[in-house]
Amino acid sequence: MRLPPKPAARADKVSLWQYGKLFRADILSAQPAKLYRAWMAEFRTPFFRSYLINQPELIKRVLKERPDDFPKSTRVNEGLRPLLGNSVFVTNGETWKRQRRIIDPAFEGGRLRETFPAMWAASEAAAARLGTMTDREIDIEPETSHVAADVIFRTLFSLPIEHHLAQETFDAFRIYQRSQPILNLAALIPMPRWIPRLFGSDTRASAARIRGLIRQLTQTRADEIAAGTAPDDLATKIMTTADPVTGETFSTEEMVDQVAIFFLAGHETSASTLAWTLYLMALYPEWQEKLAVEAQVLNMCDFRVMSKLRLSRDVFRETLRLYPPVPMMVREAACPEVMRERTVRKRSQIVISPWHLHRHNRLWDNPDGFDPARWHTENGKSCQREAFIPFSAGARVCPGAGFAMIEGPLILSRILRDYHVDVGPDPVPVAHLTVRAKYGIRLTFTRRER
Repeated sequence: MRLPPKPAARADKVSLWQYGKLFRADILSAQPAKLYRAWMAEFRTPFFRSYLINQPELIKRVLKERPDDFPKSTRVNEGLRPLLGNSVFVTNGETWKRQRRIIDPAFEGGRLRETFPAMWAASEAAAARLGTMTDREIDIEPETSHVAADVIFRTLFSLPIEHHLAQETFDAFRIYQRSQPILNLAALIPMPRWIPRLFGSDTRASAARIRGLIRQLTQTRADEIAAGTAPDDLATKIMTTADPVTGETFSTEEMVDQVAIFFLAGHETSASTLAWTLYLMALYPEWQEKLAVEAQVLNMCDFRVMSKLRLSRDVFRETLRLYPPVPMMVREAACPEVMRERTVRKRSQIVISPWHLHRHNRLWDNPDGFDPARWHTENGKSCQREAFIPFSAGARVCPGAGFAMIEGPLILSRILRDYHVDVGPDPVPVAHLTVRAKYGIRLTFTRRER
């Protein structure tokens, strides 16, 4: 059976300069092939040591058992500061805990049912747009970015993507995502905070543009809340939730930081996964037809329909395994540690790579193959518990994980209900902000007979 494409691994030994160039271009092909078998690997630079861990017990220690001893590294996050400020994605310690106490209630289970009509409307709009692009090869990534951004704006601010502020934010973000590499100089060389960071003019300008637009949205919402006219959406929920410990709510500027990461995490990651899922459906038409049959239940906006999209969830989960949108997470050792009989010094970087963990050939059966049925096997169930972390795990698990597992299968099923998708050239996976395709994902959609 044809395997989904993955990046070629680099030679085992390269210089720090060569590694930096490879990492800046694509963090996946910069890594050696041995990481798909290794439980732990060490990378040394003149400035710090980095350890990639794949052993489930070590990952559990870092993410679940002792997260305070392994805070999020500030090195890799340096490149995202112009856009994200002090959002929940980049903070640590008490600041992060306060932010999560305010944010988490907005994403509790009951809120999913309340946001479902907005997701449904976005999926209907996406299906209608595809109707104007049938019978010709298109790059599906811009379209999945469009629908994912539409979901974010509808659920967060009750605005469709066609609203001028939503559209302007989306356009500015498209510039940002291509101008900003995931790595900048501060990730490899320790730099005091007072030294200016080197960002391209496009990066700074687009980040400032995005934050300015978000500031307009949040200030307008604050005014609506004060007037008692605000809609009951995610933005209102977050902005009116007080920290149960301090009694404080987010200021407008703090809310700008949080909305920036909601847009980055909720839009960019969903767009990446949905594009790869549609590609896999074109590559494996037998699974596509199964989902098309299952999708016939999508006749009216009713949250209960999600319980009937079981195959769609299995397919979406398998895509998250093969193409995790965030391929690597970096933590820092706050104190000396021993891992697999190695002494890990304080301030060493601890890298957890969902990309390598999800394809680890000592953990998974058929690790590089596409097999949505694996989730019902003993190996699949075991690996889902121990070696499947597309949304991270433990205290820092993505608060929108449940949100994403509704949005993705719904939009996927809605598209396949009306359209048959055929595969184009093999895409080349690369990691920028998320795992995308180097030259796009080209597919052809034709309308189904119903």
